Amino acid sequence: MRKFWFKQWGWIYRPVSWQGIISTILVIFFCIQVFTAIDNKSHSVSDTLYGIFPYWIPAIGIWLWVASKTSPKV
Repeated sequence: MRKFWFKQWGWIYRPVSWQGIISTILVIFFCIQVFTAIDNKSHSVSDTLYGIFPYWIPAIGIWLWVASKTSPKV
């Protein structure tokens, strides 16, 4: 029997196992760390958004890919 990490919840996924929780926490901590590092050096909101975009989109995309592969098919 296959153990699922995530369960689809509308358009997003929610973790249902410890592996899903750990991967979600890691992505959240990575995004927070990137935001604080870039926000310290930016001069405006648009600088911050342009700075975090190349890091957040791939991180969230990989997380969504992992979640879609480790969730039951609906």
